Parts: sequence; structure tokens; C-alpha cells
Amino acid sequence: MAGFSFSVLIGLTLGLMLTGAIAGVLAGLLGVGGGIVIVPVLIVIVELFDIHDSIAMLLVVGTSLATIIPTSISSARAHRKRGAIDVDILKGWIPAVFIGALIGGIASKYIGSGGLTLIFGVVALIVSVNLAIKKTITLASAPPVSRISQSAIALPIGFTSALMGIGGGTLSVPVLSMLSVPVHRAVATASVFGLAIALPAVCGFIWAGIGVEGRPPGSIGFVNLPAAVLLFSMSVVTAPYGVRLAHSLEPRKLKVAFAIFLGLSALRMLWKYFG
Repeated sequence: MAGFSFSVLIGLTLGLMLTGAIAGVLAGLLGVGGGIVIVPVLIVIVELFDIHDSIAMLLVVGTSLATIIPTSISSARAHRKRGAIDVDILKGWIPAVFIGALIGGIASKYIGSGGLTLIFGVVALIVSVNLAIKKTITLASAPPVSRISQSAIALPIGFTSALMGIGGGTLSVPVLSMLSVPVHRAVATASVFGLAIALPAVCGFIWAGIGVEGRPPGSIGFVNLPAAVLLFSMSVVTAPYGVRLAHSLEPRKLKVAFAIFLGLSALRMLWKYFG
């Protein structure tokens, strides 16, 4: 960062805080998880610095996951006050979500930066299409009650979310909606999944990055603390506002706009991987 002027660093700081603010609102409003916004922005930011491609995406994902911890707590508390969280789903899904995220965090060391870029690009493109489609596909009239079936759904959600640096909402809200869970309840419940994903996954990314050369100042493993603090300092403030909007608006137009943004970001990452 020494090669950047004071004005550029101020601009970077404000940009990170604005990103955190937007991520917080979307986390509460759409249940997509702030990381789905943060990761594409951080990818652009790391390109401004002399960070090797072999660790760039690892740093982005690890840092994004760190911001999800306080954001999820803020969002979950706001949803809990409204009584919207489905406790029965949490009891059945949380253990597998946690284990899946822990495995994902540890696996990041072996998958590498390029693999994470590919995973994010493919899954984000699928999610963007799902957001753009108006009709929700129904797979069942209710979530499964079998612990094996619950784990079979929840573990991949935790694993994939950890590798993408996102909260559980991006993947779990569409899945819960397909299982006939009302969208407001799905969004509220997913806010707790974010915490269950981020905590073990961050530990995995810290472990994976210990002793690795080329990390920017302020990094613990593959988590950059200054960037994480700037991001979540705003996301924890704005997440409750997103929750209020979620319970008072039909966010269809915003979903479509966000789907376009996410789709373009996904295509950019795929181009970066294959290009």
C-alpha cells in the first residue's frame, strides 16, 4: 500500500465502507448474504495491489467470510425480534452446515485461488439465473424431517458457501423456497446459517494462510483484518434496515437488478479463469 497516495487510500476506505453498507442491506432484504456482493468488489480491489494470483482469491474469500460473522449476528437478531426464524429447521440443518463449512475452509488450501475463482463463477451464475426467474420451482410440500435428508442438503450448502466466501442465504434461501418455506421465514432462518458457515470457515482460511508469502499487511492467514473491519463496520449497521424492507416490500425489481450484477460478476470471474 506504500505506493498509493493518501487520497487513493481514502477513496479505497470509503469504497470498502460503501460496499459493506450495501452488503448489509442486501443480506437483510434478500437473504443472499453480504459476501455475494463483497467478493466481486474485493476481486477488483486486490487487482489494484501487487498480490499474486495464486493467493488473491483465497484472501478475498477469507476476508469476506470474516465480515459475515458480525453481519449475520446483526441480521439474525433483527429477524428474531420479528419471530421469523424457523427453529425446527435450524436444529436439523445447523450441524451439517457447520461441518460442511469447516471442511470447505480447510479444503481451500488444496483447491487454491484458481479453483475458488471457478467455483464462485459457476455457482454465482446459477444463483443469478435463479434470482431472475420469477417462478419458484417446488420440490416438496415441506422440508424433510429425516436427519440424513437434512444433512444431505445442508452439508453441501455449508461447504460451497465457505469456498465462495458467502453466507448461507445465497444457497439456502432458494433451497428452502423450493421446499415450500415462506420466503420471509427462509430469509430469516438463513441469516443464522451465515454465522454457522463463517465461524468454522474463517478458522480454516486462517489455518490455510499461515506463513504464506505475499499477503498484505494486517492479514491473519487468508483474512485481511483492516479490510474486514471497514466492511463490517457498515454492514452491521445497515443489515437491520434490510430486514425492515424485507418485511414491508416485494423486492422483485431489486432481485432482477441484483441478478444482472451478479451474472456479470460471475462471467467476469469465469473469463478471468479461462482467459
